[in-house]
Amino acid sequence: MAQVTLKVDDPLTASPRPAASPWTRGAAAAAAGALPALAFPTPSLWWLAYVALVPWMLLARAAPTGRRAALDGWLGGAGFMVAVHHWLIPSLHVFIVLIALLLGALWAPWGWLVRRLLGGTPGRRSVVAATVLVPCAWLLVELVRSWEYLGGPWGLLGASQWQVAPALRLASIGGVWLVSFLVVAVNTALAALLAVPSSRAAAGSVLAAAAVGTTAVWAWAPVPTRGGESVRVAVVQPGVIDGPQPRFDRGERLTRALAGKGVDLVVWGESSVGFDLSARPDLANRLAALSRDVGADILVNVDARRTDGLGISKTSVLMGPDGPAGPSYDKMRLVPFGEYVPARTVLGWATSVGRAAGEDRIRGGHQVVMDAGPVRLGPLVCFESAFPDMSRHLADDGAQLLVAQSSTSSFQGSWAPAQHASLAALRSAESWRPMVHATLTGISAVHDARGERLGPVLGTSRSAAQVYDVPLDSGRSPYDRLGDWVPRLAVLLLAGAGAYEAALRRSARSRR
Repeated sequence: MAQVTLKVDDPLTASPRPAASPWTRGAAAAAAGALPALAFPTPSLWWLAYVALVPWMLLARAAPTGRRAALDGWLGGAGFMVAVHHWLIPSLHVFIVLIALLLGALWAPWGWLVRRLLGGTPGRRSVVAATVLVPCAWLLVELVRSWEYLGGPWGLLGASQWQVAPALRLASIGGVWLVSFLVVAVNTALAALLAVPSSRAAAGSVLAAAAVGTTAVWAWAPVPTRGGESVRVAVVQPGVIDGPQPRFDRGERLTRALAGKGVDLVVWGESSVGFDLSARPDLANRLAALSRDVGADILVNVDARRTDGLGISKTSVLMGPDGPAGPSYDKMRLVPFGEYVPARTVLGWATSVGRAAGEDRIRGGHQVVMDAGPVRLGPLVCFESAFPDMSRHLADDGAQLLVAQSSTSSFQGSWAPAQHASLAALRSAESWRPMVHATLTGISAVHDARGERLGPVLGTSRSAAQVYDVPLDSGRSPYDRLGDWVPRLAVLLLAGAGAYEAALRRSARSRR
């Protein structure tokens, strides 16, 4: 850990230490911020999340000034964003650094707050306050950057716990936000244990409370009701194939092999149909015939220029034995730079240095629930499975099954397919609805209403049609009922702390 010289007149001064250069300290901050990325897939070192923030926090608390702590927060945030999204580098090149620096600035107040509460020799009350307010500030960062136009909620810290059953139970209470809060609170208490010997009892008490609270939720929180109903869902993953027509043909052959297997629904991945079906009645007729042969509706995703002249859209279409069955769904939340360029008149140059979208896709206007034989399904397209509110709204609208159609074929061999597939576990646990994550080229996976994995995973080397028996649980999760109460509470607590601090300062000035 880089050491710095603290000014003698600084209120947080302990003793002078050898100074490191600003560049060395900046690199240390960026590296410390990048460390939590190892908790996400592909490495999936989920346990690391509970200690990975400690080096970053120790650096910020030892900053000589509040401004330097804010800079540590900024650079650490930039390092975190690059590390979690490093697989975008072949597409965005140097532009990813600019994006990371922009979003990393959101962590500057967080770094300042770490120093404010844990710097120097804080008392017990300050340490306890830190274990609440530092996680609240982290949640505020996650909430702001979850705005779709800032990149969306990819890489929320709580998402690293997708395979930990107690964490999934917490998600059913407060969404991924509650899991993020717990992870940051544990890191904060550990940082206090290491850096503030006089407050170890308070930090230890916080850790014990976190353990007891998580155990209590695991033991007594409500769980979805198993009603005995189930649906047989087939995921068709054609694999890496160049060209929309060969891809369609492969999907058709794989689906035809499902005849006689008693499936209720067949799901193809994102961009599985590269032609507007209204302009290609031959393909529409082939899908309808395929539905008749298999005895199930087929959910496809059309990624093509529309014949109505509006442009290109990504549309989920349910094909039955007589053609389209019910309303279609146009993807609402588009991938920045991948499917549209924000402020294209200003940032359009990004298309010249990477694989940014040369043309903005059409944005859908509302979510749709589809009736597919014995099940009501709620479709999501790719990036949308990262948004907790979208799956929750589908559950509220009566969806019994969530279906995410995805394609990460541009990022084969990277961490992206595993990161994306892991989100299905969280969305299932949050909404108490099973979720099918179907891709073109892997990773495809299915999770039940508790977030537990069902059946085999189709990796990036597979070309297959896999059938899953998916139980349809009933009930509404606490998170579904209460919504995003955790980030709202975090905002209120931060506002209250700010008001309290302002009142103390006014009182101090009045006594002078």
